[in-house]
Amino acid sequence: MAAATTAFQTHEVFNQVPALQPYNAWACDPALREATAREGAGWAAADLDAFGTLAGGEMLELGRLANENRPKLRAFDRNGERLDEVEFHPSYHRLMEIGTRHGVHAYSWRHAEREGAHVARAALFHLHYQAEQGTCCPLTMTHAVTPALRHDPALAAQWLPKLTAFDYDPRSVVGEAKRACTMGMGMTEKQGGSDVRANTSRAMREADGSYTLVGHKWFFSAPMSDAWLVLAQADAGLTGFLLPRLLPDGSHNAIRLQRLKDKVGDWSNASSEVEFQGASCVRLGAEGRGVATILEMVALTRLDCTIGSAALMRQATLQAIHHARHRQAFGKRLVEQPLMKNVLADLALETQAATALALRVARAVDARERDPHEAALARLGTALGKYWVCKRAPALVNEAQECLGGAGYVEESSLARLYRQAPLNSIWEGCGNIQCLDVLRALERDPETRDAFAAELATVRGASQEVDREAQWLAHALDDRATLEVRARHVVERMAIALQATVLVRGAPPAVADAFCRSRVGGAQGLAFGTLPADGAFDVLIQRGGLAR
Repeated sequence: MAAATTAFQTHEVFNQVPALQPYNAWACDPALREATAREGAGWAAADLDAFGTLAGGEMLELGRLANENRPKLRAFDRNGERLDEVEFHPSYHRLMEIGTRHGVHAYSWRHAEREGAHVARAALFHLHYQAEQGTCCPLTMTHAVTPALRHDPALAAQWLPKLTAFDYDPRSVVGEAKRACTMGMGMTEKQGGSDVRANTSRAMREADGSYTLVGHKWFFSAPMSDAWLVLAQADAGLTGFLLPRLLPDGSHNAIRLQRLKDKVGDWSNASSEVEFQGASCVRLGAEGRGVATILEMVALTRLDCTIGSAALMRQATLQAIHHARHRQAFGKRLVEQPLMKNVLADLALETQAATALALRVARAVDARERDPHEAALARLGTALGKYWVCKRAPALVNEAQECLGGAGYVEESSLARLYRQAPLNSIWEGCGNIQCLDVLRALERDPETRDAFAAELATVRGASQEVDREAQWLAHALDDRATLEVRARHVVERMAIALQATVLVRGAPPAVADAFCRSRVGGAQGLAFGTLPADGAFDVLIQRGGLAR
C-alpha cells in the first residue's frame, strides 16, 4: 500500500512564499512615519504604534473574514413585520470596535486643540484601510459629518458627544440610549448621481417645524447607522436634513431598505437602495442651502478617498515585495532580478508619493481655519489628491498582482480583494471629471487657490530643476483659458504630480525625491510601472516599501 501511495505522489511542493506574519504596520512604514512627523503630528506616534500592531496583525484576518461573510438584508421579521435591518458577521463588528476605540472616526475632533490632529487621524485611517476597507466607509462618514452638524448647535449638542465617543455600540436602539453612535449619508439618486441638484426626493414641512421625507436614494451607505445626512428638495430648494433610523419611541422611521448593492468590492460594508415613505427628519442648515451645508463634509470624505487609495497602494506594494523576497525564478530570488527590481522600486516610489501628498493635504485641512494659505491649498488639494492618487491605485494594484503571477489573481491572495477594492475611491465622492471641474471652479472663484499652489511649488525653487520647469509650464497652461476645460485632466494630473514632487523634495530622503522628480516630472519614465531609469536607487526604494529587514 505504501508503494502504491508513493507512486501517486505527483510532485513536491517547494519554492512557496511564507505567509506574511503579523507585523507593525506603523513601525515598518518609514514614508508614513516621516510624513506624519513632517506634517505636525509626531506627538501621536505612540497611539499610531499601538494601532499599527493591530492593523498588521489581528485586523488582517478579521478583514478576510468580514469580506468572505457578506452582510445580509433582513427586510422582514418572521411574522412579516418590517424590520429593515442588516446582519453583519462578528468580524465586522470587531473591526468597527477596534477602529472606534482607537479613534479612526473621531481622533481629529477629540484632539482638535492640537496642531496636526487631522494629520494624526489621517495616519490612523491609513493604517486601518490597509487591513480592511469596508469598515472605513462608516468610520469616514461618522468623522466627516461633524462640520455639517455644527450648522445647527442643537443637533450638534445632541449628536456630537455620541459620534465622537471612542466606543462602538451596534445595538438597534435610539441614539439617546446608546454609548456611541455612527452616522451615514444619503445624497445620490437614480436620475442624478453626482448631480445632486437633480434630486427629486421631497421634504415637506410640518406644523411643528419638523419635515416628512418622501423619495428614494440610489446609494444609501451604512444602512445600520443611527442617523444619516440626506439631501432633499424643500420649498426653497435643495436642503440638508438629519434622518434618524429610529424614532424617539423606539419604532422604525419610514425608511424602507429595497436591496443591498452587489458591488465589485467593499464586500464587508453594506450599501443599499432605500425609499422614504413619509420618514421623519430635521432640517440641517437653511432651506435651499443643502450643498453649502455639506461642503466641508465632502472635503473630508474626499480626503479619505485619497488616504485610502494611498493605503491600498502601500498594502499591495508590501505584499509584492514580500513575495519577491521569497520566490525563486530563473536561478535568483525575484527581488534580485533587475527588471523586477525596477518594478518593485517603482511601486514603492508611487506609494510613498501618494502617502506624502495625502498627509500634506491633511495638514492643510487641519490648519485651514487659522492659515489662509493652508485654507486655499486645502480647497485645491483635496480635489487634486482625490483625482490623481485614486486614479493610480487600480493600475498599481494590478502591477502588484503581476509580481505574484496567477497567485495574485485568486481569492486566497489578499491582492484579489485589493484589486476589487481599488476602483472604488475614484468613483465615490465624485468621479474624475467632477474633481477636475472642481479644481477649475476653485481656480476661477477663489484666485487665492492658484496663489497658494504657486507658493507651495516655490518653496523648493532652485532645489529641483524639474519642479521649476513644471511650475513654469503649469502657469502657462492655466493662463490659456480658451480650452482649459477640455484639457483639465492633463493639467490637473500635472498639478498633482508637481505637488507630490514638492512635498518629497522638501522632506523625503534625497534618493526618493530625486527618483520621483526625474521619472514623474522630468519624463525619464515610460507609461507603465517598472520603467524607471537604469541608475535609479532601486534598493533604497524597495527597502522602504517592504517590511523592515
